[in-house]
Amino acid sequence: MTTLFYDGTFEGLLTAVYEIYDRKLALVKLFKGRRQAGAMFEETLDVITNEAYATRVLKGLRKKLSPNGVQRLYIAHMAEMDDEENNLVGYIRYVFDSAENIEDDYGNRYVMRLSEIIRMMRREKHRMEAFVRFQKLKDGIYYAAIEPDFNVLPLLIRHFKNRYADQRWMIYDIKRSYGIYYDTHDTQFVTLDFATVAKPDEVISAYTEDESIYQHLWKNYFHSVNIPARKNTKLHVRHIPKRYWKHLTEKI
Repeated sequence: MTTLFYDGTFEGLLTAVYEIYDRKLALVKLFKGRRQAGAMFEETLDVITNEAYATRVLKGLRKKLSPNGVQRLYIAHMAEMDDEENNLVGYIRYVFDSAENIEDDYGNRYVMRLSEIIRMMRREKHRMEAFVRFQKLKDGIYYAAIEPDFNVLPLLIRHFKNRYADQRWMIYDIKRSYGIYYDTHDTQFVTLDFATVAKPDEVISAYTEDESIYQHLWKNYFHSVNIPARKNTKLHVRHIPKRYWKHLTEKI
């Protein structure tokens, strides 16, 4: 058994796959981060991300998978789910070791697991598209804070660019400390310095004067359409989990 450590990037993952084949490693374990103290006599390898190696593996995947299949693999890695690296490596090795396209081979545990991850990512993406609540800041930017379970922020760009094409906005992932900013033309990834603010989601201190009025109207609307006799808390929580409530204007 050989234990490999990589930097957590997609390029690093592909480099690890290159090293596995180049060194003819059979049994491997892949971990994100630096090498830890392991068992005595355990073989370890620090994977140094190599763009050339990663590109060779990616070209190989594009020959064996459809464009959608390559994209699904990237999205699955982007989820940043704990302890999933070995499933992704297993999937890639299955791709290369098979004579035919394996994307629909759900009898294989790696193919099945990748499909499950994609399904969770898709569900979280749809929730974010529904639950994002923008707040207008004094500089005219519409700001929203989110804390998704998975790293779906890059998957939200197309939806919000199409929906708010003529407005400047920023969606910030508090959990991962980065966001996307749209200036009415292009989007870019950004990080913010919240040294002067208690918490990232308390950037509302920079509200415009009329923002509180709009929030009050929004809350009143939800209160007015609520029908107490038809209240179903269990169903409500299933559709809008409580972990999202602190970022929903109508729940604050």
